[in-house]
Amino acid sequence: MAKSRMSLASFSRGQELEADAIGVGISARAGFDPFGASRFLTDMGKQASLRSSGGGLGGLGTGTAPEMDFLSTHPATPERISIAIANARQYATPNGSGASGASPGERDKAAYLGAIDGMVYGDDPKEGFVRGRKFFHPKLGFTFVAPEGFSLENTSQAVLGATASGSEALRLDAVRVNGDQSLGQYLSSGWIEGVEINSVETLTVNGFMAATAIARGEQWSFRMFAIRFGSDVYRLIFAARNLTPELDKQFREAADTFRRVASDEAETVKPLRIRVVSVGLGDNVEKMAARMQVPDRPLERFLILNGLDKDAKLRYGDKVKIVGD
Repeated sequence: MAKSRMSLASFSRGQELEADAIGVGISARAGFDPFGASRFLTDMGKQASLRSSGGGLGGLGTGTAPEMDFLSTHPATPERISIAIANARQYATPNGSGASGASPGERDKAAYLGAIDGMVYGDDPKEGFVRGRKFFHPKLGFTFVAPEGFSLENTSQAVLGATASGSEALRLDAVRVNGDQSLGQYLSSGWIEGVEINSVETLTVNGFMAATAIARGEQWSFRMFAIRFGSDVYRLIFAARNLTPELDKQFREAADTFRRVASDEAETVKPLRIRVVSVGLGDNVEKMAARMQVPDRPLERFLILNGLDKDAKLRYGDKVKIVGD
């Protein structure tokens, strides 16, 4: 994942601005509003700011490190947005007529909203769900709750988590471990350096064979768990700048929440979806944002999702996007 993101980031600023200009031209010649590019970049910039301040992708995340974040390596800077607007003005004027007297272009808003109504928002259902501090994978049949203060982000490779301060983090993933190798031996096998051999212990977690150990590096210390669940071994790794006894206790308690999910419980968890709704009489951005089923900052997420400013006025009958079950 890191290599993929860094290869995308290797494109030069000139190439990126050239791509923006080509995209604006294609949109305009196809009959669409060329100023859509500048609106898109503006929303991407707002989303990047939300992520960097602790909100994650899809509204459920950790705030990815800048060097690993596409939105940071390809920022929607004010200069980039202004250049996109200048390119668009070659074909039309904002909310005005085009160079030939035609309208600035079609937005197809109604068709677009109709197409995305009900679309899954956030986690891919096949990869499990994040709900606050809880990760739930109905297909694989397990769940786990992170310690207080953690935000989680689900990726196809692992569940990642971190605190707002960035001083603690976690990773949950799965590997295959040879059946004739004990979990204690696996923890000591060197896949993480600095394992304290005398800290390795075997245990059970809600009926599953498990082992745990501590590893220490120059800047981070780790409390690691290996839990055998079916044919896989789940690795739950907690990292801390300063692994105090109290923090270690919290990590152990969090590991104890790893458990099997019954089939009837699994059926109750559904993905979040985009819902297109009509603005009612007396509705404003605050009231519509209150309907967003997101764990935090619903107003900011509603505004970004709909390309609105905080002082925007909603009109009766307008169609807007919210997030719900």
